[in-house]
Amino acid sequence: MTKNSRKIHFFRENIPAFACKPGCHDCCGPVTASSNEVARWPVKSDMEHDEALAELSCPYLGDKGCEVYAERPLICRLFGTTPSLPCPNACAPSEMIAPKIEQRIHGFHAETRQVLLQFP
Repeated sequence: MTKNSRKIHFFRENIPAFACKPGCHDCCGPVTASSNEVARWPVKSDMEHDEALAELSCPYLGDKGCEVYAERPLICRLFGTTPSLPCPNACAPSEMIAPKIEQRIHGFHAETRQVLLQFP
């Protein structure tokens, strides 16, 4: 396991989980992810990326929701767990993410190559 993979695992373990509103995909817009995260997902075609771009959504958002939910990016996991990324439907965990963990995640994003999920 690489250093970045260990960090991603640590962050995932420390981001609180909560139930989303069924059928909601309000936070599934264009996002970035580290190349470590993206490497674990299936490759999408140019057409799938173009269709997502036309809808301003994520190419991994399918008819039944996120196709990579178990491996979703850190930024997606942060939505609703911090006041800086509130859920548009007011869903949230019973306890928000620890500020120090959130700062470390933002630091990780700043120091690693991020890929915009709209483009191949």
